[in-house]
Amino acid sequence: MRRPEDLRSHRWLGVHDLRAFGHRSRLQQMGYDRADFAGKPVIAIVNTWSDINQCHAHLRIRAEEVKRGVWQAGGFPLELPAMSLSEPFVKPTTMLYRNFLAMEVEELLRSHPVDGAILLGGCDKTTPGLLMGAISMGLPCLFVPAGPMLRGNWRGEVLGSGSDSWKYWDELRAGNITEADWEEIEGGIARSYGTCMTMGTAASMMAVAEALGFTLPNASSIPAADANHPRMATGAGRRIVEMVWQDLTPEKILSPEAVHNALVVHNAMGGSTNVIIHLIAIARRAGIPLDLHAFDAISRQVPVIANVRPSGKYLMEDFWYAGGLRGLMSRLREHLHLDLETVAGRSWHDILQGAEVYHPDVIRPVDDPVFAEGATAVLTGNLAPAGAVMKPAAAQPDLLKHRGPALVFPDYDSMARAVEDEGLEVTREHVLILQNAGPQGGPGMPEWGMLPIPRKLLRQGVRDMLRISDARMSGTSYGACILHVAPEAWVGGPLALVRTGDEIEVDVSARSLNVRLDEREMQRRREAWTPPLPRYQRGWGALFQQHIGQADQGCDFDILQAGAATPEPEIH
Repeated sequence: MRRPEDLRSHRWLGVHDLRAFGHRSRLQQMGYDRADFAGKPVIAIVNTWSDINQCHAHLRIRAEEVKRGVWQAGGFPLELPAMSLSEPFVKPTTMLYRNFLAMEVEELLRSHPVDGAILLGGCDKTTPGLLMGAISMGLPCLFVPAGPMLRGNWRGEVLGSGSDSWKYWDELRAGNITEADWEEIEGGIARSYGTCMTMGTAASMMAVAEALGFTLPNASSIPAADANHPRMATGAGRRIVEMVWQDLTPEKILSPEAVHNALVVHNAMGGSTNVIIHLIAIARRAGIPLDLHAFDAISRQVPVIANVRPSGKYLMEDFWYAGGLRGLMSRLREHLHLDLETVAGRSWHDILQGAEVYHPDVIRPVDDPVFAEGATAVLTGNLAPAGAVMKPAAAQPDLLKHRGPALVFPDYDSMARAVEDEGLEVTREHVLILQNAGPQGGPGMPEWGMLPIPRKLLRQGVRDMLRISDARMSGTSYGACILHVAPEAWVGGPLALVRTGDEIEVDVSARSLNVRLDEREMQRRREAWTPPLPRYQRGWGALFQQHIGQADQGCDFDILQAGAATPEPEIH
C-alpha cells in the first residue's frame, strides 16, 4: 500500500515551497478546503460528454455520481473534459480523431496533478481512444462504459439502431415503405441516451474493455437508462481510490492473456469488425504484439453465442437481462484465462462464480451457437497482401464463396451516384469495389464499407451482394462486406489496380481474396499508377498523414506505440 507522500499529486500539492503554495491557493480559490485534498488521491474524471454526443448525453450526470464514490472513498475528484467523438455527427469520420483523443487523454493525465483516472465513454472511438491514452500514461485507471440505449420501436416492431436504419432505408429505396413510414421509424429507433443497442462497435468495444479487465464486473452491458448504471458509476469512483493506494496500474491488468480473453469475447459476441483495428492498437500501446492472424485463429475455435443483431435477433437490453457479459463468459470458461487480475481487485475465477444465463436463446450454449465459427474471418491474397476482414455471420451464406466481375468506384461520391442510377449495368453476381476509402484515402477510413445495393437490384428483391473496400463499416451493419483491405488503394495497394470487369474470387472458408490477373499485368498497372496528392497541408490532418499506420497495424501513429517512456513534467 502506498503512503500519501508516495502519491504523484504530492509533488504538486504536498511539498513546502512557493510552487505548491500557488497550487493549493488556486484550489482554495475554487472553494475547496485544504482538508478536501491534503494527502488524498487526486482522481481525474475524464469526461467525453458534449451537447452533440447522444451516446454520452447522461455522462454529465454520471460524472457527479462518480465524484460521489470518490468522495466516499476518501479521494479528491476533478473532472477533466476531453474530446467528444459523436459517431453520427463528426465528419469526415470519428476515426480521423481517435488518436487525437488518445493523445489528449495521455497528456491530460501527464500534465495535471492526478494519481488515477476514471474514463467516461462508450461511443465507438471513445472507448479505444480513452484506453490507449490511459495505458500509455500508466496511471491506475478504470473505464465506466456509457451503456446501450433502450430498444427502439415502430408499430409494435422492435427496432435496433443502425441495423434497422440500413434495412428500412433499402425498403424505402425499393418502394416498399412510404416517406411517412420512414419518418415514424426516425422518431422511434433511438428512444434514450446511450450507445447503439445492437452489437455495433460501441457495444463490442465496451465488452472488450470489460474482458480486458478495465471495468467493474458486468458493467459493459447495463442499459444507460437503468438505475444499475449510476450505482455502477459510484462504485467505480470508490474503487479507483483503492486502486491508487494499491498502485494497480494498466501494466498489471493488460497482458497477452488478457488480450486473448478479449479476442474470445469479441468472437463469441459476434463483435464489430472495428474491434480488430482498436484492439491491435490497444495491445501495441502496451508492447503486446497482436496481428490479424490471432483474430482468425480464435474465430476458428470460438463460435458466436450472443444472439444479438446484426448477427442475431435480440438487442443489448435483452443481453443484459439474459446475464450480461458475466453470463456469456461463464459459458466460455474453457477458452479463457481465469486467474488474471482486473480493476475490481478480483480474478475472473472469482468474478464468474455464480454467473448464470437467464435466457438461453439470447446467450446460446456453445454447442448450439448462432454461428458455428466466430465473428471474424481474415482473408489474404493478391488483392489484400496484408489482409482484409469480414464478418461471415452477417452475410448471406451463398456469398461466402463467390466469383464475379468487378464494378469499381474510385471514390464515395461516384459510387453514391451510380447505385441510384436505374440504368446501371449490374447484376447480383457483380462485386462492388470502393477504392480510396482507407486511413489515408478516406481520409480516416470512414464507415463506407457497407456499399449500398444498387436501386435496380433492390427492386428485384436483392438484399445482399459481395462488396469490397479499404474502408470500415459500422458494427451495426451487415452483409457480405469485405473491409480493411491492406495496403489501401491510396498508397498504391493492389486494390488501386482493379478495374471494372476484372474477375474477383472470394473463398471465405479458404480465407482467400484474389483478383484473377497475372503478375505481369498487375506490375504493368502498378507502373502506370500515379500517387494522389496529399489531402492536407497543415494541422492535425498533416500530422495524421505523416504518422498513421495501415488497418492491419491498428491505424495508430508510429510515434505513439510502446517505446521509451515520456518523462514526468518538471514542477517549477
